[in-house]
Amino acid sequence: MLGSIINGKEYNETKDSLPVNNPYNGEKVSEIALASKELLDEAVNNSYDTFHAVMKKMPAHQRSDILRKTADLLENKAEEFAQSIMNEAGKPIKSARGEVRRSIQVLRFASEQAKHITGEVIPMDAAIGGEGRLGLVKRIPLGVVAAITPFNFPLNLSLHKLAPAIAAGNTIIFKPAEKTPVTAYMLTKLFSEAGLPDGVLNLVMGTGKDVGEPLVQHDKIHKVSFTGSLPVGKSIRKSAGFKKVTLELGSNSPNILFDDANIDEAVKHLVKGAFAFSGQVCISAQRIYVHKSIHDTFLEKYIKQTEALTVGDPSSEDTDIGPMISEEEAKRAKQWIDDAVENGATIATGGERDGTILKPTIMTDVKSNMKIIAEEVFAPIVSVIPFEGEEEVVDYANDSIYGLQAGVFTKDLDRALRVADKLEMGGVWINEISTYRQDNHPYGGVKQSGIGKEGVKYAVEDMTEMKFIGFRLEQPE
Repeated sequence: MLGSIINGKEYNETKDSLPVNNPYNGEKVSEIALASKELLDEAVNNSYDTFHAVMKKMPAHQRSDILRKTADLLENKAEEFAQSIMNEAGKPIKSARGEVRRSIQVLRFASEQAKHITGEVIPMDAAIGGEGRLGLVKRIPLGVVAAITPFNFPLNLSLHKLAPAIAAGNTIIFKPAEKTPVTAYMLTKLFSEAGLPDGVLNLVMGTGKDVGEPLVQHDKIHKVSFTGSLPVGKSIRKSAGFKKVTLELGSNSPNILFDDANIDEAVKHLVKGAFAFSGQVCISAQRIYVHKSIHDTFLEKYIKQTEALTVGDPSSEDTDIGPMISEEEAKRAKQWIDDAVENGATIATGGERDGTILKPTIMTDVKSNMKIIAEEVFAPIVSVIPFEGEEEVVDYANDSIYGLQAGVFTKDLDRALRVADKLEMGGVWINEISTYRQDNHPYGGVKQSGIGKEGVKYAVEDMTEMKFIGFRLEQPE
């Protein structure tokens, strides 16, 4: 049984535990000992004390070295971590390996960034009466960061919180998703092996209700970084008080193909963009708007390549699409498909469910109020919708409570920049799918897609405070 790790000690004796099951075959992967409220308090108090006793004194080069060593260790254990992701999340093994590769890169970005946290000199004499004064601004760590992470990228999205927090000089309470805690446990151990002092990263296993809520409300937490659903994000923002928050929430990403788009390239990438990890990706391509002049050609090719995907056992090297995280989620997604069909939508391909596996599904004849495009579907379901004019499609794309990331396909540079400016999104890709993300660009949404930015450099900035120090200099007589 795996337990919480606090100040280097594992706590795996508890009255309450939770099994971790493989989503594909239901086999038990592990079991976690659920933390109590008292254990959470102990973890937070330890993190708070460790911040003041250890991390405030740790130089940047040492933080950088630890992050680099963690990256090297992860590289050596890459297959072990990929197998863990596959087993507990159901992610196809080749995709799990890709997640590990990105995670190594995140650690190395953070290692570099730890040495480049700079401030500035303020020209005090720019203000009347500012002569003879010197102003300095430096960035200082916040203190204790609560990192609450999702199931879909149990390694990479966790490191997008942990690595910048360490680079900035904070301590962390790490609360992973209950469905994917094994990778989080392995990662915590890996940091320790790399030389991270006990208490800098405390892992707390538990449910959102029993551990997540009191963690967000705890008065010794200085920042909450959360990736997950919109309802939970709203609750966190409401209960976090004056803490800093970063919220990476939902989306229903639009992708727009104008009449001059490269259809074959768009089809190839949008198959991956809509269905990778069974659509359980925040920036998964959920709405595809295609100019009427190329709509039929696109749809025919898109259906053909979608039907060519290999669906099944995630441990197979050939598998493209594996299971959803649970049968409940697969049933929920299937119900959304059925509801749309009852209201006039058409299934162009897919739509069948077998346990936790939902076949990649393309929908047409959809209406704007249907859940499959109005809400975050978080499943292998995509809608293809024709349009005629630029203003029309921009209105379609912006008609959403979300605004995380979008893709625009066109050879017309003027139109690309014009549309990118009009889209109400945190990020817009030109001739690239909405689902593409690198780990070194600012990533975060507008509207109800969230607050704040990730991407290592930008996360480090969000995990520090600016501090002003002013000098009144003695003037010669």
